[in-house]
Amino acid sequence: MRYFQQLAAGVNVTPLMNALQRQPELWDANPIRTQHPGTAHAQVSDILLRFNDLDEYLRTGDPTTITDDKEAIAYPAWDKLPQARSIIFDLMRTVEATRLGRVIITRLPPGREITPHEDQGAPATYFERYQVALQSLPGAIFHIGDEQMNFRSGDVWHIDNRTIHSVVNNSADDRIVLIVDLRCE
Repeated sequence: MRYFQQLAAGVNVTPLMNALQRQPELWDANPIRTQHPGTAHAQVSDILLRFNDLDEYLRTGDPTTITDDKEAIAYPAWDKLPQARSIIFDLMRTVEATRLGRVIITRLPPGREITPHEDQGAPATYFERYQVALQSLPGAIFHIGDEQMNFRSGDVWHIDNRTIHSVVNNSADDRIVLIVDLRCE
């Protein structure tokens, strides 16, 4: 496969999933990815653990202040979901990452989709994109280029987010993934 590389299987995601169930108020606390015009992510809910500082964007309205920004800061969910850290730091050690970028938990309900798009700016050109499947059932299909994959819960994947990609959730439950952007030099 050119666009998907599996790095691990069977990662224990239960502590993080339990923490998510106990804190439903964390979903969509900041809808920057899901509500901007033309977003491919309009049908998902997000929890931003680490993301770009939005002050300059809110002041100027210039989207390049987000897409081209290599700095990510901790959002309140970072402290409220410490269960994510062991997964993230284990991944960083595995790939010998030198820098942590955006970290997002995203949920795609059954019958919904992330429409085809390719990522731009630092998340695509400076960082490498990894996804940890927290909950993914048969029928939740990730497409990149001419390839497709159904992640299993506990799988860790490196993906090519520079190529047109989309997700369709035809499963019986939410598809929940932890997105981690890492700089590997």
